[in-house]
Amino acid sequence: MKKWIGLMTLIFLLAACGKQEYETIAIEEIEAKQQEGYQVIDVREPLEYEQAHIVGAENVPLSGLREAQFPGLSTDEQYVVICQTGNRSQEASAILHEAGYKVVNVSEGMSTWEGDVE
Repeated sequence: MKKWIGLMTLIFLLAACGKQEYETIAIEEIEAKQQEGYQVIDVREPLEYEQAHIVGAENVPLSGLREAQFPGLSTDEQYVVICQTGNRSQEASAILHEAGYKVVNVSEGMSTWEGDVE
């Protein structure tokens, strides 16, 4: 039993060490991050983005990120990542963080955004 507990503890520690971390914020914090110089990237598909998006947000679809396509992004910049409900932005944030980008994930998405859109 002790060996099993030790093995499980070791597996847990190794998994925790490999876990990538990035900040997750509430949707109300986006404008403050923009004031700090963060660029908003919207990871929804182009049709969703065209319907309405945060003013100044760039469209970088998750489907492209999954294929390691990072058009127009720079590892020298900081990004706020948003989608429709918060699920795709979490995956996108993990992909970008792993690739060396500085990202902040938004826990909610455009479905709850009350600010200006274009």
